[in-house]
Parts: sequence; structure tokens; C-alpha cells
Amino acid sequence: MAETVVVIYSGGMDSYTLLHRALAAGHQVHALSFNYGQRHVRELDAARAVCQRLGISHKVIDITAMQAVMAGSALTGDLDVPEGHYEEASMQATVVPNRNMILLSLATGYAVTLEAQAVWYGAHGGDHAIYPDCRPAFVEKMDAVCRIANYQPVRIEAPYLRSNKGEILADGLAMGLDYRDTWTCYKGGELACGRCGSCVERLEAFASQGVTDPLPYQEQA
Repeated sequence: MAETVVVIYSGGMDSYTLLHRALAAGHQVHALSFNYGQRHVRELDAARAVCQRLGISHKVIDITAMQAVMAGSALTGDLDVPEGHYEEASMQATVVPNRNMILLSLATGYAVTLEAQAVWYGAHGGDHAIYPDCRPAFVEKMDAVCRIANYQPVRIEAPYLRSNKGEILADGLAMGLDYRDTWTCYKGGELACGRCGSCVERLEAFASQGVTDPLPYQEQA
């Protein structure tokens, strides 16, 4: 059944696939992006361009004032961005404290305003090792809370929660998506670095599907 949904859309490949999955399902989609003080805005620029091309509602919310209570991450501070695979302990440096709880809470408020039935976000199986706020237990409890937090219940849905990045990419390729319209790298250079955890996982996903990533890289780990 077609619904009105808010899709948390970072501009990366997972949320890009998620956005198109919601559209393919016939939902009325409102994309919501956040500037939380991440190192660069390349993802946000990609998100704006995609939503403009698709002609869908898109809001970018500036929550950089909250940096003081979301500190201590390599993605928002002065720490070096670690290189390597997501399953390595060093990747814990990329955890932004309580990020998804904050973003989901704001998205739920937006959903209530729109009288939307659900908030979708792109948590997936590859995130479980490092990110507590992408694990099934967190999603289940946030869903339960958001159903009772307002007079209007809002569901929290993560359609790719038990999929890995290769499986998400396979779904996107089946929809004919062009991943040149995404940005995944944690660093904001002219080219994707090819060595940070996000780049490594992305490149592994493309390799698993036997296709070449259309984005250019400085180098590949």
C-alpha cells in the first residue's frame, strides 16, 4: 500500500538505493538530510542534485549547533579518519555519539508534521559490527518508541537491516541506478580516497557484483 514516508537521505549509496526503493514502492517520498558538522558536504551536494533531478521534496536541516554534544568522532572532529575495513576496531573512531537516535527523532517529528506513516533509514548488516545504532535491537526499540511518542504513530523502518552492502547494491543495479550520483568517502577530496572504511566497503560491494564502481578514486586499498 502506498504511503507517505520520510527517507533519511545522506547522499551515500545506501540511502540512495533506499530512496529509490521507496519511490519504486509507490510511496510519496520526502527526503530529509542533515548537516551535523561532518567533515565535508559532498554527500549533501549529491543528495540535493538527486532530489532536484527526481523532483521530490528535500529538506536539509542544519544541526551543527549540536556538535558539542556529538563530539569525539573522526567524522566530526579533528581525529584522523581511520583506514581499513569496517570490522576493524579502529573504525570505532567513526562513531558519532547517538547520531541515529537524534536523526530519527527529528525525522519522526517531521513525519508527524507531514502526517507520514513511516521514517525509513539505511542501516544495514555491514554496519552491525561497529555501529550500535544500526543494529536490529536498536531499530526495534526506536520503532516501538516512535509508535507511541505522538498522537500519530510513526513506524521506523530499515528495509536493508539484514542485507549487506553487496546485496543493497544488487537491488539498486536491478533498479537501473547510476551510482555516479552518490558520494561515500569519509574524506572530502576531489576524488574518493579509496582507503577509508567507507570506500573499502563500497569497493568490496561492487567487486561482489562483478561490476566497476563508476566513481574515480585516488587509489584503491
